[in-house]
Amino acid sequence: MTITAGTGQHQGAGGPVAAETPPAPPVRHGGIPSPRSGGGPREGQPGRRPPTAVARLVPLLRYVVERYWDTTPGRLRLARTVCLLLGAGLIALLTVTATGLSGTWDAIQHRDAPRTIAATQLNLALNDMDAQTANILLSSGDSGTGKGRLDESYTNATRLYQEAQEAISGSLRTLGAAAEGDRGTESTVVALTDDFARYQELVGRALENDEHPGGKDPARADYRRATDLLAGRLLPQARQLVDANDAVYEREYDAARSDLTAQLTAEAVLGVLLLAVLVALQVHLARRFGRTLNPWLLAASSCVLVALLCGGQLLTGSADQLKIARHDSFDSVVALSRSKAIGYDANADESRYLLDATRRTAYESSFLDKSQQLYGLKDATLATYDEKLAATWAAYQRDHTDEQFTGEYRREVDNITFPGEREAAEKTVDAYVVYEKDDRAFRQLIADGKLQEATVFCIGWASDTSNAHFGQWMKALDQVTAINSAQHEQAVAGGRDALSVQAPISGTALLLAGGLVVFGLRPRLAEFR
Repeated sequence: MTITAGTGQHQGAGGPVAAETPPAPPVRHGGIPSPRSGGGPREGQPGRRPPTAVARLVPLLRYVVERYWDTTPGRLRLARTVCLLLGAGLIALLTVTATGLSGTWDAIQHRDAPRTIAATQLNLALNDMDAQTANILLSSGDSGTGKGRLDESYTNATRLYQEAQEAISGSLRTLGAAAEGDRGTESTVVALTDDFARYQELVGRALENDEHPGGKDPARADYRRATDLLAGRLLPQARQLVDANDAVYEREYDAARSDLTAQLTAEAVLGVLLLAVLVALQVHLARRFGRTLNPWLLAASSCVLVALLCGGQLLTGSADQLKIARHDSFDSVVALSRSKAIGYDANADESRYLLDATRRTAYESSFLDKSQQLYGLKDATLATYDEKLAATWAAYQRDHTDEQFTGEYRREVDNITFPGEREAAEKTVDAYVVYEKDDRAFRQLIADGKLQEATVFCIGWASDTSNAHFGQWMKALDQVTAINSAQHEQAVAGGRDALSVQAPISGTALLLAGGLVVFGLRPRLAEFR
C-alpha cells in the first residue's frame, strides 16, 4: 500500500494510530525559526495591557463584601469600623481646629495687635514730640536770657518732649523686632529710624540755638527743617507702618474665619454620617436580635451629640470672638488712635502758627485739613467750620443714621458696639467742638495783635485755656479707646477659654463614644463564635 506523505502509518484495521509528526516551523534567513502562528503577538500588534486600578480593586471589593457584608458578624464589624473611622476623623478635625485657633489667638495677642498699636503710638509720639518742641521754643522766653519764660508751660513741654522721645525709641525697637523676615516693613523701619536720627539732630540743634543769645531765629530755621522732615518722611512712613500691620491682622483674620467655616462644614458632614451609622446599627440590631435598643449604642449616640454640640459651639463661638476682637473692637481702636495722632498734629499746627509767622498760611491750611480728617464737612472753611459742625452734630444726635459728616469720628460712631461706647464717643465729639471753638478764639487774638495772650491761651495749663480743653478732648478720646481695648482683650480671653474647655469635652466625648460602640457590639459578636 502506498503511504501518502504527511500521514501517519497504520498497523492494521482498528490498530493504534501513530501520532502525526508536527510540521517543522518555517525557517527564517539565517536558520532562526520564526514564531509559530498563535504563539504570541504578531508583528505590529501591542502586547497584553496591565490591569487597571479599577480592575485591581474588584477582587478587594469582592473580598470586603464576602468578609464584611454577607454575614451578620461581618456587617457588625464593618459598622464598628466605620463608626471608629468617622470618630477618628472628627477627633483629627478637632485637633486641627484647636491647634489653628491656639495659633490664631497667640498671633493676635502677641503679634498682630501689639505691632499695630506700636505703629499708632509711634505716629502719635512723633506728632507730640514735634508739638512739644514748638512749645519749648514758644515758652522759653528770650534766647540766652530766659526773660519772659512761661515756667509751667516750659517745664511741662520739656517733660512731655522727653516722654515722646522715649516712646518713639521703644516703638521703633518693637516694630524692628516684629518686622524680621518682612523685607518691606523692615526697610520702612530702617528708613524711619535713620530719618528720626536726622530729625533729632535738627531738633536738638534748634533747642541748643535757643539757649544762646540771639538764637531764636536760627532755632526757628532748624525747627522748620525738622518739621519738613517730619511731614515729608516720618509721618508718612509711620502711617504706612500702621496700615501695613493692620492689613496683616486683617489677612490673618480672614484666613482664620475661612478655616472655621470649612471646619464647621466638615464637622457637620462627619457628625451626621456618624449619627446615621449609629442609628442604622440600632435598627439592624433591633431587627436581627429582637431587641428594642442597645444601651451602649444609645450612650454612644449621646456622646457624639455632646461632642458635635461642643465642637460646633467652639467653631461658631470662636468665629464670633474673632469678629469682636478684630472688627467690633480693634477697628475702633485703630480709628481712635489715628484720630488722636491727627489731633496732636493739629494742636502742633497751632504752636507752629505762633512760632513761625512766615508759614502761617500753610499751618492754618494744615489745621483745617486735619480737622476735616477728624470730622469732615463738605466745602467747610475755618470761617464756616464751627457753624456746620454744630448743625451736623445736632442732626446726628437727633438721628444716628444721619450722615452729613465723614472722617475718623464717622467711622467710630458707625461702629458703636459695646455698652457705654456711644456715650463716650459723643462726649469725645462734644469736647472736640469746644476745642475747635478755642482755635477760632486763638486766631482772633493773633489777628488783634495779642501774641502773648494767644501764646498763653494756646500752650498754658490753666483750666480755661485751649491747651486744657485739648487735654479734656484727649481724655474723652482715651475713654472710648479704653472701652474698645477692654472688649478686644475680653474677646481674646473668651476665645482662649472656649478652646480650653470645649475642645477637651468634645474630644473626650468622641473617645468615649468609640469605646461604647466597641463594648456595645462585643456581646452580639460573641454569639457567633
